[in-house]
Amino acid sequence: MFDVDDVSYLRSDAGVAALAVVAEFELSAATRIADVAAVRSRFANRTPVLVETTLLRRKAVDKLGELGDVLGWLFSDEALQQATAAPVAVHRAGRLAGRVVHDATCSIGTELAALRPVAARAIGSDLDPIRLAMARHNLGDAADLCRSDALRPVTRDAVVVVDPARRSAGRRRFDPVQYQPPLDSLLDTYRRRDLVVKCSPGIDFDEVRRLGFDGEIEVTSWRGSVRETCLWSAGLSEPGARMRATILDLGEQFTSAEPDDCEVRPVGRWIVDPDGAVVRAGLVRHYAARHGLWQLDPDIAYLSGERLPPRVRGFEVLDQLAYNERGLRAALAALDCGAAEILVRGVGVDPDALRRRLRLRGSRALSVVIARIGTGAAGRAVAYVCRPSR
Repeated sequence: MFDVDDVSYLRSDAGVAALAVVAEFELSAATRIADVAAVRSRFANRTPVLVETTLLRRKAVDKLGELGDVLGWLFSDEALQQATAAPVAVHRAGRLAGRVVHDATCSIGTELAALRPVAARAIGSDLDPIRLAMARHNLGDAADLCRSDALRPVTRDAVVVVDPARRSAGRRRFDPVQYQPPLDSLLDTYRRRDLVVKCSPGIDFDEVRRLGFDGEIEVTSWRGSVRETCLWSAGLSEPGARMRATILDLGEQFTSAEPDDCEVRPVGRWIVDPDGAVVRAGLVRHYAARHGLWQLDPDIAYLSGERLPPRVRGFEVLDQLAYNERGLRAALAALDCGAAEILVRGVGVDPDALRRRLRLRGSRALSVVIARIGTGAAGRAVAYVCRPSR
């Protein structure tokens, strides 16, 4: 754990010089004990904060490198874990370009670093003096920072951005009323203000609506995984867009204001498993309509079509059969399959356990998509044996 004295030391000339020395050590699993002993011989009781800061800086490069030279930033482990990944923060800042923005839970300054190049003015505040001191270092002494409680507004006419804490003693809080600050209190405090709230990816959308939120809910993915859900108050939302899915890797967005005309038809040449942000936001039909795809079943997210959307990985159908292990094993053997990627929706199948039971011996790597097609008594599990596009 860092304290204010630690941060002051790390920002001092002596601390900066010490960090430069420690940065030369490998600090790998193989060298850690010897390296720490060498650091301790020179810097005594400052060793823990010097080593931790060095390791956190290295870890931060992949997550935050787009924001600048984060090898010179200060972090705590918890703050780095909670920090928004740079591409997500830059995307959010882009939606707020030209506005005066107040990050009311600025922590170590990640969101502010993304906002400052595009906002008319970016102001930060936090209740934690240690994180605020780190933000001062990371952003520079000219940054507009102050210490305050997010539930006690200190700005007027600014868009307020809040990232409530969703962990306590290392455990995740799933109930938004248990966030710190609580989501219901934030919504009440800023009811008449433009407000942006970062939430966990798995937040219950119905619960958010029950708390009185009437703006846009955006689900964002990056590097193939859903990173966060973000609430945008009505004044910051596109008319009619109650839900939005943003796929940063593809530069694509889908909203509930778009057409969702989509047929349900038997499988075509390709099967497409939409990005998790699209599925989480409930915009599968909107995604299909834009890309000329159709649903295999109205209750299953797998889509099909004769062509793949640009830059999207898909599965070319080679065979299909009513799902049972014996039949699937025979179909895979006939196609010389030795390794199988298994995707499942709507069927109680454990992909890893099934893969072991199939005992594949061939030379090809294929994919198997298993889905429940039809409802009620007419429903059946179907297996599609496919060649992945990449």
